[in-house]
Formats: sequence, C-alpha cells, structure tokens
Amino acid sequence: MSVQKFTGTNSYIATDDLTMAVNAAVTLQRPILIKGEPGTGKTQLAIEVAKSLGRPLHEWHIKSTTKAQQGLYEYDAVARLRDSQLGDERVHDIGNYILRGNVWEAFDSEEPPVLLIDEIDKADIEFPNDLLRELDRMEFFVYETKQLVKARHRPIIIITSNNEKELPDAFLRRCFFHYIKFPDKVTMQKIVDVHFPGLKKALLKESLDAFYKLRDVPGLKKKPSTSELLDWIKLLLAEDIPPEALRENASGKAMPPLYGALLKNEQDVHLFEKLVFLDRRSRPQ
Repeated sequence: MSVQKFTGTNSYIATDDLTMAVNAAVTLQRPILIKGEPGTGKTQLAIEVAKSLGRPLHEWHIKSTTKAQQGLYEYDAVARLRDSQLGDERVHDIGNYILRGNVWEAFDSEEPPVLLIDEIDKADIEFPNDLLRELDRMEFFVYETKQLVKARHRPIIIITSNNEKELPDAFLRRCFFHYIKFPDKVTMQKIVDVHFPGLKKALLKESLDAFYKLRDVPGLKKKPSTSELLDWIKLLLAEDIPPEALRENASGKAMPPLYGALLKNEQDVHLFEKLVFLDRRSRPQ
C-alpha cells in the first residue's frame, strides 16, 4: 500500500528539503522538530500537512507555565470537592473530573491525526523529557481511573522551537530535525504570488529589493520576517504606494514607506534612520 506524502499545498510554498524532512519523519515514525526564524511558517507547516494529507489537526500551544502533564490529562480536584459539597451525584465517578489534554485527544482520534506541539522551548527545561516515554510508546496511564490510554493511530508529530533555550539531548535523539532557512528571493516571490496573485511585477520587484536590503542591515535587533513582508505589501496596495517610492528606499535615500510593518522596535528604527542620514551625507550634492 502506497504511503501518502506531503508535497506542500496551494497556500503554502514548501521547499524540497522541507517536504523531504516531513516525509522522512513520517517514514521513521519520529516527531519532526522544526526550528527557524519567527515568521518562517513553522506553526503553519502543521496546519498545511494536515490539510494536504486530509488528517485532523490537534494543536497544543505551549506557554511558559505549561506542564507536560496538561497535554495528557488533568484531574480537577477542586471541581470534585465543590460538587461533593453540593451533593452532586457526579462525584461518585472520578472520571467526570478527568480533563483530556491535546495528546490524549490526538491518541483517541478515529483517523490518523497530526499533532502540533508549538514553541516547546517556551516551557520549563524538563518539559520535553517529561513527554519522552509517552511519545515513544504512544501510550500513558491515567492513575486516577487506572486506565491505559493507547494511541489508535500514530500521529504525525510536528514540534516547533524558536531556540529560546536548548532542548535536552535525550529528546533531540528521538526527533528528526529540520531548520527552515529564511526564503531566498526566488522562493519569497513564490510565497508572495500565493498571497497576492495579481501583484504588478514592478511593485513586487521593488518591495522585495527594499525588504532584503532592510534585512541585510547589520545590527538589526529583529529582522523583518515573511509574515511582516506580507503585511507590508498589503499596506502598500491599500495605500496605493508607487514602486518609485520603494526604489528610493532600496537605494538608501529614504526610510521605507509604512516601515512600522517591518521594523518593530525603536532601536532598529533609529539605526536605519542613522544609516539613511549617513548615506545622504556621503552622496555628492
């Protein structure tokens, strides 16, 4: 029986090495750990893989306070105590107070699912290790109900990280790793074409030139990302900014119009303003 392979979707431009990495992880039956700059489509990848393969998607977005146990289940002892004080008959079945987590929902899916564990590096350093056994064996034990939960189907597990902290070696050994490189101009043009199919070539060229010139500025605290480029182009179209205005920016003569979509902190704005000023002074009058 042939295995379905991920090839990208109409709304998501996936490079050959990314599609190869996803399919390799599926073949190995290992989670795929995706790293890359913010805004390069790491989270969106899971959505597109599920869409492409026709699978249900379960999303677990990690915060600094998230515990691994929450992905499996939680026992709501407070609700049970309250119900017992009110004389509610539900208290006699502890199962009424077991709250399923995203991993349990994925394990119980009737169809083979995709499980996204998003921004795993936000959690405590022990978080990844606390999930090792469950993700390896595709099962876990609910102690309150003495129930063994086994995955009906092995999910495609996509784990994203923004590199905020190092992940444990034991966890890394169990993952297939892929780093999403920032798109080059050719790939970025394809991405823009998906979102703005009617964009005029002159505006596309000038916006990309200005965008990559901005990204190349040394010392930027936060380089603009793909999602910010798309926001910027949307604004350029809404305000009917001509390509000529972007050409002046690309040549270093001016700040980019609507730069607030690209530069997200005052240090970067001041740095770019300084470079524009120095460039003007160096030009012959």
